Amino acid sequence: MRRHIAAVSAATLLTLACAAGVAEAQPSSLYAPSAVVLTVAQGGEDGTVVRAATLSCAPSAQGTHPDPKAACAALAATNGTLDTLLASPNTDRACPMHYDPVTVTADGVWQGKRISWKHSFSNACVMATTLNGNALYAF
Repeated sequence: MRRHIAAVSAATLLTLACAAGVAEAQPSSLYAPSAVVLTVAQGGEDGTVVRAATLSCAPSAQGTHPDPKAACAALAATNGTLDTLLASPNTDRACPMHYDPVTVTADGVWQGKRISWKHSFSNACVMATTLNGNALYAF
């Protein structure tokens, strides 16, 4: 009888341990995390942050960004490769050639993967022309 109780107890503990292991393997959400902090700094790479916004895109667009839906759509269009933001500058706009550096950053998680991006522009006009009205940095 003792062997039977011990065997049942061992089987119960094994079942509970396996169930606990399966429970830990389940994702905590149906959506991969997507939360990013965006900044604009004056004065180059070590400059002073003059604007910042938070953006969370899953399960819904939210954050301190003034238009989180448009910003999430713009971020989704990059597929996490923010250098694509620089691909289509507005060639119809001319900028002064004075040096007053501006740096933009994006740090966080996009669809479960860590991203960290930084790009410097010679001045705010060049930034605006290069980003060409992209909603991601329209804050």
